[in-house]
Amino acid sequence: MRSYLVLGLGRFGQSFARTLSSLGHDVLVVDKNENIIQQFSNEVTHAIAGEASNEELLKSIGVKNYDATIVAIGDIQSSILTAVLLKELGSKYILAKASNELHAKVLYKIGVDKVIFPERDMGIRAANSISSNNIIDIFELSPEYSIMEFTVPLSWVGKTIGGLAVRTKYGVSIVALRTSDYLNILPQADTKFKENDIVVVMGKNSDLKAMQSIK
Repeated sequence: MRSYLVLGLGRFGQSFARTLSSLGHDVLVVDKNENIIQQFSNEVTHAIAGEASNEELLKSIGVKNYDATIVAIGDIQSSILTAVLLKELGSKYILAKASNELHAKVLYKIGVDKVIFPERDMGIRAANSISSNNIIDIFELSPEYSIMEFTVPLSWVGKTIGGLAVRTKYGVSIVALRTSDYLNILPQADTKFKENDIVVVMGKNSDLKAMQSIK
């Protein structure tokens, strides 16, 4: 289990936090809107109402203890200020949402590790999904690694994770297996694939691309 800090709970921040939490990770969210925090408190590990660009708040959280911090703040000035503070406080990895190219350039200059454009990246993910019968979604974690969600291939139905040697054969890790009514986080080797299961894997982009041809 990894730990993530999500700053800002707009649509993008909420989606990011929910996805990480559903994958079994420790997630702390921060937003200045107390109503949103109250609504979200049961969906993640911890939820704090406060201004994400407040240095004292970030210090009290201990940002350097998290595996990654996601800056999902809509206001450009607050986003940049928060990124500066995170770098000064020793954040291990910072992913930030950008509103435009200039915003992205400034974030990279500050030292942000990864900058994404939600609308543009959504288009890329949709294109990946529509080009393959099985792929439901692809979420990029870094330039080299992504999380991919896909419908279990027919050739996998009735077989177990261990029997297929998924990690050895394909070089990816299965982080979750979703049925119509259950989410199995980090399924065991003896877990058997059933028709219409949704598989969530994490790995190198090159390995995930190779998996898209499995039928």
